[in-house]
Amino acid sequence: MGAREERVARNETLFREVNERIRQVNAGVATEEEADFLCECGDDSCTQPIALTPREYEQVRLDATHFVVAPGHVVADIERVVEKNARFAVVEKTDPDAAKVAVREDPRS
Repeated sequence: MGAREERVARNETLFREVNERIRQVNAGVATEEEADFLCECGDDSCTQPIALTPREYEQVRLDATHFVVAPGHVVADIERVVEKNARFAVVEKTDPDAAKVAVREDPRS
């Protein structure tokens, strides 16, 4: 894996960890109420909020290689869009090394 792919994968896993803390704080929120999570893109300076219901967030977390990103924040050469709507896209790591980092750093593993 190149340095760029490693950096992107690490940034995304860091934002995923932050979102896990946000999920814990919002544990009492009704499943249909949206809460703000952070974009999990590979840009370490991105702080764009993404409105997700707890149910939507849990769907993303079912696969350790999936991340939720703001529209336009997809890194096409190492991930592909598996779901998309007006508020966010769910991306899956396609680069094998980046996928290994995502799985290894998954806080739910």
